[in-house]
Amino acid sequence: MTAQHAVRASNVRLKRAYEPHAPEDGMRILIDRLWPRGVSKEEAKLDVWLKEIAPSAALRTWFDHEPDRWAEFRRRYRDELKHTPLVHELRDQARNRRITLVYSAKDEAHNDAIVLRNVLLGRPIPLRRTP
Repeated sequence: MTAQHAVRASNVRLKRAYEPHAPEDGMRILIDRLWPRGVSKEEAKLDVWLKEIAPSAALRTWFDHEPDRWAEFRRRYRDELKHTPLVHELRDQARNRRITLVYSAKDEAHNDAIVLRNVLLGRPIPLRRTP
């Protein structure tokens, strides 16, 4: 990705669906396949719901938010994202304005929003550290 086509990191934010909306969020995009429990449409203040960009049901079920599966989840989800034009559409949006990827996972360190953000920013998967 050339510098002129790169997405600035500050243009792609992550936020849990349970956190309040803020003006600096920019365009708010729910990226989960399922609607967040206990959050009304009014509270969510979303601009769009892109459930099609979420990990497949099979991958989500396999991962089950188990940190031991994180490295493999990232690889598999990136592979799934290669086959959706929505990535290019989101990247185009993020080049021109701030977007916030809204997700509902409790684990803020191991979730699909992190993977999607890195894909949008053109970041490679970090090498797995061995203990």
